[in-house]
Amino acid sequence: MAPLDRFAAIAVTAFLFSACTPMENLHPDVHGHRGCRGSLPENSLPAFLRAVEIGCDFVELDVVMSGDGQIVVSHEPWMSEHLCLTPEGGTLTFDEARALNIYRMTVAEIQRYDCGSIPHPDHPDQEQRHTFKPTLRQVVEATDEHALLSGVVSPSYNIEVKSQPEWYGILQPRPEPFARAVIETIDSLGISGRVIVQSFDPAILEAMHVERPDLTLALLVENEDGLKKNLKRLSFKPDIYSPRYRLADRDLLEKLREEGIELVVWTVNDKKDIKRMIELGVDGIISDYPERVLSALDRD
Repeated sequence: MAPLDRFAAIAVTAFLFSACTPMENLHPDVHGHRGCRGSLPENSLPAFLRAVEIGCDFVELDVVMSGDGQIVVSHEPWMSEHLCLTPEGGTLTFDEARALNIYRMTVAEIQRYDCGSIPHPDHPDQEQRHTFKPTLRQVVEATDEHALLSGVVSPSYNIEVKSQPEWYGILQPRPEPFARAVIETIDSLGISGRVIVQSFDPAILEAMHVERPDLTLALLVENEDGLKKNLKRLSFKPDIYSPRYRLADRDLLEKLREEGIELVVWTVNDKKDIKRMIELGVDGIISDYPERVLSALDRD
């Protein structure tokens, strides 16, 4: 074979190989934390719609269960005094808020409370809106419709199942029925292929894995016990390891790469920290200000 022909054959082979080989993710996925908490009330429909509009890859949200068995989007399994007003517009005390157990309330009762009109002390630029705690179904249907009408790609969903052992049977179901209820909702919405289910509670992830081993699962971490000890809390290897961003460094990333586990960090709001996480090469960034991440990636 002549040198020129040999060069051409090599070039064609390289092209075909690259065309058949998945490309590495060139940038981290951007997850809008509780929608766009820096701009609009957390875990609210307006915040999720904003996340869609600005181009988030994932809408990140928290879920609990209502007394009538629906999956409700809320960071706490009660009506937080820091976020919610009574149906009459009054404020709640600490004790009054804890007594409003979402696991003992119907969705109709839950949605009478305004959970968007109280200014957030940590987010002074947040726009207040009279809004309510939506169900997971309401969020997915609203955001997918908004994406369709806006001519943008529908987002994926990073669903955190809020769960703690001391809440079992009081503020939530036990892990097995809770996991099944979340899975049933995901399947009924047809979004299993674009969902991450994450939790700090290994029991929830174990139950999810038993029921649906094909779902993408993420272990949330805020302790400093280290990768090896945290992974031992599960009987299987999670798809994603998701620590507080301050715990992420080159050593952790390399160990996760060896295990074939992705690294998604939370909650990254400062521009310098966002830049550091991008330069580190993480797979996903969860932020209250996803627009800052998009800007750093030149995707705004």
